Amino acid sequence: MRKFFSLVLVAFFIAAPSPVAHAESQTVRLVSVPHQEFSGLFRNDELAQALTPSGVLGQLVFVPLASQKIWIIDPALVDEVVTMSTSYTLVDAVEPAGSIIATQWLRQLRRVTARNDVVALAYGNPDVGLAKSLAPTELRAYYDYGKTQLEVALNRTVRSEPNGGWSTGKVSLNNAQINNYSANRKALTNLMKEVSDPTLVAMRAKLAQLLSPTLDKTSAKHFANSAAISVANQLHRLRITSGKYQITTESAKLPVTLINDFPVAVHVKVSMLPMNSRVIVDNVSEIDVPAQSKAQLGVQLTVVAPGQTTIVAQIESTDGVPLVEPSLLQINSTVIDKRVTWFTTGAAILLLLAAVTQSVRRVRRGRNNEI
Repeated sequence: MRKFFSLVLVAFFIAAPSPVAHAESQTVRLVSVPHQEFSGLFRNDELAQALTPSGVLGQLVFVPLASQKIWIIDPALVDEVVTMSTSYTLVDAVEPAGSIIATQWLRQLRRVTARNDVVALAYGNPDVGLAKSLAPTELRAYYDYGKTQLEVALNRTVRSEPNGGWSTGKVSLNNAQINNYSANRKALTNLMKEVSDPTLVAMRAKLAQLLSPTLDKTSAKHFANSAAISVANQLHRLRITSGKYQITTESAKLPVTLINDFPVAVHVKVSMLPMNSRVIVDNVSEIDVPAQSKAQLGVQLTVVAPGQTTIVAQIESTDGVPLVEPSLLQINSTVIDKRVTWFTTGAAILLLLAAVTQSVRRVRRGRNNEI
């Protein structure tokens, strides 16, 4: 009899369904159109309304706890909310109203996701197919950066599954928009070869938002312009001061000022390219410029012929990659060629000798007349 009951129990547990194992998990997607410009300012305060319990993002978060959910989250969205929860500024300088609700939304997000799986999308929620075709290595960086940022914001481990099929949506960009994205991405990538600054890392990741399916045409153009301006401002933090120089000697030390406004030291070289053959100028092989400082360079310049010359001064990485936009140095040389000097001096001497000879002859003639 005991053996019979044992067999019945075994059969029951084998046949009984497992509701936990077979229950289908519900997915919740937290994505949104970007609100924060590349400058750090917020385009408007619409995100604050979206985060309220009645808003589109609040309705997804202010819900009862559940154990069978998978949260699909754009880390860039959460970063915007984190910024709002501290302090933020609107473009139109109107007093923002979202700090408290952003703090409450973040607190609730951490609470409702605590017992669930969380999947971090590529940072900025880009069109994965387009991003992969334009820069596959950059797409991997978006996934890595997104995972790190979301883990910091939620204070927990999250998943990152580039091949999980979690990203949805397609975007159609024109050639100008694609070129804008590619040019800005390459500019930041090159600058980061020698400048290790978290601001550049964050801006490089934020470029993924230019590929987001959530952007309409107007917003896409707006954020593309914002990206171009902000990237140009970052490049300008490392520069050579343009200027005009008057050279009056055949050989001179050209005073060139290199400025580093980044909070980290940089190790670079400077290439000097004259636009004609009137001068010869040396390059600067390597130089260390401390954080937030200026370096005065004395670049050797030799004048070949007098006249005007433009020198293109380019800051490069140690392996010769241009890092920022070049500067133009205007040179005006008034040095007289040595051959001209010798000829002029020789002619003056001959004239002097001729004058002396003539004077001697006049004196002799005067004496002869007296006799």
